[in-house]
Amino acid sequence: MTALRVLIADDEQLARARLTRLLSAMEDVLVVGEAKDGDEVLVKVRAGGIDVVLLDVQMPKLTGVEAMALWPADGPWVVFCTAHAEHAVKAFEVDAVDYLLKPVEPDRLKKALDKARQRETRETFSAAVKKHQAIPRLPVQTRQGLVLLDPGQVTHAVLEGELVTVHTKDAQFLTDYSLNDLEQRLPAGRFERVHRRALLNLEAVARLEPLETGGYLARTHSGHSVEVSRQAARDLRKRLGLRKADDDA
Repeated sequence: MTALRVLIADDEQLARARLTRLLSAMEDVLVVGEAKDGDEVLVKVRAGGIDVVLLDVQMPKLTGVEAMALWPADGPWVVFCTAHAEHAVKAFEVDAVDYLLKPVEPDRLKKALDKARQRETRETFSAAVKKHQAIPRLPVQTRQGLVLLDPGQVTHAVLEGELVTVHTKDAQFLTDYSLNDLEQRLPAGRFERVHRRALLNLEAVARLEPLETGGYLARTHSGHSVEVSRQAARDLRKRLGLRKADDDA
């Protein structure tokens, strides 16, 4: 039997150590890494090579539930781990394979992993992920409360001073996200890092005005301007099927 590759995701070191110890005692199970927060989980999941994630519900940056909203459809199965029984409801709402209450017991862990090995589990889980990806939201904390933004409404994000401002067509929100955080949370392919201080929704761009630096000034449909660096402009031209004399230099 092929070894089941497991990623342990928990912000508590003792919890990660316990799961590592339990998994190490099991046959046909291989621990392939650890993650301490939701953003780190997504980076490792998107890199591949993982069959199952033992995912803590409450973690910094992204909770386990929020991370699953950004899960690849062909990504690994999820078994939620939580110290609170009421969080089991959330696990079933997002169609996790199973949930485990902390402290995790060996027999219960084995049962969850055996369930993850079943072929029908993969089919059910993939369908559920696609369903929940249909309405992803970007949670932004404001003074008035938590605002859930439709990623399609985000035009760009800019680092100004030490904080990032997320812009939509009609509003802007100061956040504690880094641009790297937003790159992980927003749909790949639509959003591009066009400058070390800017992230841009390409679908929001009305025109690109050339700059003397070799870059562009991107004008959005809502009237905003976003600087595109020389290197990002080169990559963007390739995506658009355009060429410039210095691109091959």
